[in-house]
Amino acid sequence: MAQFVHEPAREIPVRASVDVLVVGGGPAGLMAAQAASGKGLDVMLIENRGSLGGNMTQGLPLLGFLGRKGNEVIKGLPLQFVERLRARGQATHHRACPLHVSLTMIDPEGTKRLAWEIMEECGVKVLMYVMFVDVIKEGNAVKGVIIESKKGREAILAKVVVDCTGDGDVAFRAGAPMAYGNEKGIAQPPTLMFSMRGVDSRKLRDAVADHPEIYDIDFIPNEFFRADDNCTMVGFRNQIRQAREAGFHIPVERTIFMTGMAPDEWWVNMSRVNGIDATDPEQYTRGEEVCIRQNEEIARYLKAYIPGFENAYVDRVAPFMGIRETRRIIGEYVLTEQDIFDCARFDDAIGVAAYPVDLHHPVGGDCTLMWCPDCYDIPYRCLVPQQVDGLLCAGRCISATHLALASVRVMGPAMCIGEAAGKAASIAAETGLPPRAIDVARLRDELRAEGAFLR
Repeated sequence: MAQFVHEPAREIPVRASVDVLVVGGGPAGLMAAQAASGKGLDVMLIENRGSLGGNMTQGLPLLGFLGRKGNEVIKGLPLQFVERLRARGQATHHRACPLHVSLTMIDPEGTKRLAWEIMEECGVKVLMYVMFVDVIKEGNAVKGVIIESKKGREAILAKVVVDCTGDGDVAFRAGAPMAYGNEKGIAQPPTLMFSMRGVDSRKLRDAVADHPEIYDIDFIPNEFFRADDNCTMVGFRNQIRQAREAGFHIPVERTIFMTGMAPDEWWVNMSRVNGIDATDPEQYTRGEEVCIRQNEEIARYLKAYIPGFENAYVDRVAPFMGIRETRRIIGEYVLTEQDIFDCARFDDAIGVAAYPVDLHHPVGGDCTLMWCPDCYDIPYRCLVPQQVDGLLCAGRCISATHLALASVRVMGPAMCIGEAAGKAASIAAETGLPPRAIDVARLRDELRAEGAFLR
């Protein structure tokens, strides 16, 4: 039987009043805050962790910067961010990839530092270690948020709020219609990344290239991996089968690891916890515990069955699980997988994406990839929640079907969407219009002026 306690009404001090408030400092949130600050508006970014960058700090590659034709489809502020990292030797070039279309490796620590620098340059007020807990509403309009910290409960007022929480926390608390997972309400599983150093990368590359009959790689000719270049290796199903026969417990059907920034560094993407809801702290906790145990077994497997890993050791573990899917808004438009496969174009497009539908199965241990012939548009309406004003959403909580989200969720598109949301929020704050009523033609012009790629 459910139990409840009564919380008495109380006055909450207002910590700040700003033009644009961005909730969440991950890839989308950073771009949103930077884009919103361009007109001298008062912009604040709040984050519940101790660093900026979110999933960019996990050792994951940036996916989606190139299209199927090898052209850059993610430009503007996201591309500027990567180019600044590259100038410091903290990012690779965008390498075209037959499997993931393109990938760009970045240094997690360098990313954290650059994120801070950009926020300081733009005059964005950053507030860390605070939890978003509720919204302030007048009618259907969001007017700010409630935060909790060691300081207590406080309010931040804002003309426009941008939800970059990944989980759609602000939209959910505001009462916006939401969707979750697939048709059975099951989301894609999360992963806890870790890196291994001491890998003999030359031995690994040559073994894969020389022996395709032993080391099976999904979709990509094995010779692709001989070059000393950034890549992700996906496959080795034969080795997983052998390991299972020998008593290893591997949670996935494919071995997945990718280059890091150091020559002997590879990041591993293989732990998996099906069926958990990452918006439930008990399930999230259990998921991380399971992933830690899985990663110990995965590291043993790699050392025993993958050439070059014999003397490797675990160097770093990501600070938190990478969450592929939780809540997403039902917006003014719902992006569909058919839009992706049709290379759909929209009059209100605020970005272009080309990453495949990369579905980590909600049940079982396998994945499915489905590609569009070229690239597709992301409509502005996908950022606008139904029934709620004063709010925009960016990142993996935008309005999309379960399958469409499996494409648009990765960091390249997320950064692109964040830039558009921040720019739209600045227009809304400047004009006093609700985000759904702004002039999208003006938004598109301002994005182009910032270097964004729009068809």
